[in-house]
Amino acid sequence: MIELLEHPLSPYAQKVRIALDEKGVEYVLRTPEAMGSGQASEAFRKANPRLEVPVLYCEGQAIFDSTIILEFIEERFPEPSLLPTSAADRARVRMIEDLCDTHYEAITWGLSEIANFKRATGEQAQAMQTRAAEELAQLHDWLQGQLGDRQWFNGEQFGWGDLSVAPYVAGAIGFGMAPGAGLLSDWFARASARPSVAAALESAKASLSAMANVAGIVEAGLFKRQYRDHRLEWMVRSGGLSIVQEGLERDNIRFNAAPVRG
Repeated sequence: MIELLEHPLSPYAQKVRIALDEKGVEYVLRTPEAMGSGQASEAFRKANPRLEVPVLYCEGQAIFDSTIILEFIEERFPEPSLLPTSAADRARVRMIEDLCDTHYEAITWGLSEIANFKRATGEQAQAMQTRAAEELAQLHDWLQGQLGDRQWFNGEQFGWGDLSVAPYVAGAIGFGMAPGAGLLSDWFARASARPSVAAALESAKASLSAMANVAGIVEAGLFKRQYRDHRLEWMVRSGGLSIVQEGLERDNIRFNAAPVRG
């Protein structure tokens, strides 16, 4: 049986869930113990030295990085294909995925730092949220251009491009920054109605209740938010340098884990 290590709120894990469901592949879900604390079992550390989800266990192999996992799924379970037919369109949806995984994710992650983890308040929070709204509007315009007159980012069929965008747009909507009326909004309505996308988004919504006390858990040093490269860049250029400095002083942020031992 295939096993997917995930967290319901991870858009990277949501992508993989959607892909497996679209292909009708059976799997079981598990969230690693102490997820987000910076601590991990030796087995998880060996499976992914970065201590990140998703990790896919299949046929005795542990595979990490959501894009690499998607590529494995596409090669191991080729039908139905999630990639467009032409080389140019395949490149296009992969570029969409890369932009969402870096620029888009950094913004929604930063918004969570403010809304859920209470890293900023008052004028600082307002300024950062305004910056986020401006950048998301630009990304939504770009995505709408990529969609063009297509029904799906992939073209005529739902696929790689669509599952790469849906988790992030859902995240923006959750922070009150939905795309304006138009092609992208209409696309999201179609995408979120698909059983594969609906299941992933419903799991994320159900897990949000656990976020109510997360700021206090961070304050107590029991949870350390991971500042990956694109996230750190967004925080610094959006007025959150003091947040990073304070997190380092209080030891409640972390960076990528050290390489696996042994």
